[in-house]
Amino acid sequence: MKILVLNPNTSATMSAEIDAAARAAAGPGTEILTTQPNFGSVAIDSAAESYLSAVGVMDIVAAQLASGTFDADAVVLAGFGEHGKDALQEMLEVPVLDITESAAHVAQLIGRRFSVVTTLARSIAPIEDRLLLAGLAAHCASVRACGLGTAELDADPAGAVKAIVAEAERAVMQDGADVICLGCAGMAGVTGAITDALGVPAVDGVAAAVGLAQMLVGLDLSTSKAGAYAPGPDNVRTYWPLSKALGL
Repeated sequence: MKILVLNPNTSATMSAEIDAAARAAAGPGTEILTTQPNFGSVAIDSAAESYLSAVGVMDIVAAQLASGTFDADAVVLAGFGEHGKDALQEMLEVPVLDITESAAHVAQLIGRRFSVVTTLARSIAPIEDRLLLAGLAAHCASVRACGLGTAELDADPAGAVKAIVAEAERAVMQDGADVICLGCAGMAGVTGAITDALGVPAVDGVAAAVGLAQMLVGLDLSTSKAGAYAPGPDNVRTYWPLSKALGL
C-alpha cells in the first residue's frame, strides 16, 4: 500500500516533520511518500495562502496524472482547515483524507466532546467552517489558538509545546473537552505532552489520516463517483499543470 502525503506549504522542515508523523502511524507494508508544492507559501496563516496551497496540491496531482506517474492507493492532505480536498476527490478515485476531518472523526470515537488547538486566532474560523461542512461540528467544544504562527512552531519547538499545552488545558477546564485535536500538522510531537499534563487523549491529524487511509484501502473502498465527487467537465485549462507550464 502506498500513501501520498501532501504538505500544502513549501517548508521542507515541515514536510520532514509530517513525513515522520506519517511513517510512525504506518503499518507494515505501507509506504509513505511525502511531498510539497512547487510553488506557494512557506507557511499557511491566511485565507489567501490557503487558496494558493490548494492550487499547489492540485498541481502536484495533476502533474502526476498527466505523466502517468500517480500510483498512490490513498492521499492525505496534511493541512488543518486548508482548501483543496474536494478538488482532489474529483480528480482521483482513491480515498482522499483531510487531517482536520480525520482528527475529528477519531476524537469522536474516543470521547464525547473534543477541542481543537490551532496556531493563530485567524485560523479558528476556517477550521470551524471545515468541521461544519463535514458535519463534525456537533461534538466540537471549542477551537482555540495558541498564538503562534506555523513558522513559529518550527522555530521554537519548546515554546510551542508550552503554549499548546496551556491552551489545551483551558479547553479541558473551561470548555469541557475530553479529547484534544492538534490543529496543525506541525504539532505532531505534542500529543504525549498533552496527555501527560492533562490526562486526556490528544489526536494528531496526520497519524489519524494515515490510520484511516490504511483502513479504507484495506476494506477496498474508494471515493464515490456517483455524485459530488464525479469527475469535472473536460474544459480546456490553459497553463495546467502550472508547474509544467512554468518549467518547475
